[in-house]
Amino acid sequence: MLGRLLLTLDALGMCFGTIFADCFNETHMFNPRWPPHAKFHNVQTVLMAVFLSGLTLYYTWRKAKTPELRREFLFLSAILGSLYWFAGLLSIIPPDTMGVDPEFGGPAFPQAKLFVGFMTAGVLGAWLES
Repeated sequence: MLGRLLLTLDALGMCFGTIFADCFNETHMFNPRWPPHAKFHNVQTVLMAVFLSGLTLYYTWRKAKTPELRREFLFLSAILGSLYWFAGLLSIIPPDTMGVDPEFGGPAFPQAKLFVGFMTAGVLGAWLES
């Protein structure tokens, strides 16, 4: 049960964390310096996080007819619950990217700790349940 709760924490952090961090503050959607195309990709990313979160929850709590199928569901939950966080960690690699814009204190990458924490919760959760 602890494993499923960790996977749920991962999914809820992905869903609500991205909505609050990327939609309801001055650094992203309400930043007048952001061009419309940047806002388009922001919404695309948030929606992808919401979809991945829903799928993570679905496969975390879905009933399985066999132990093998249950392990497959949990493995899939771990992958789905980690994709967004892993992509976020890799996003700092290309030149001229940063986790915080200069007008808000950047360059910085404070999200890294959250990304690693939530991803660890999901992977650990799947491992504990399998």
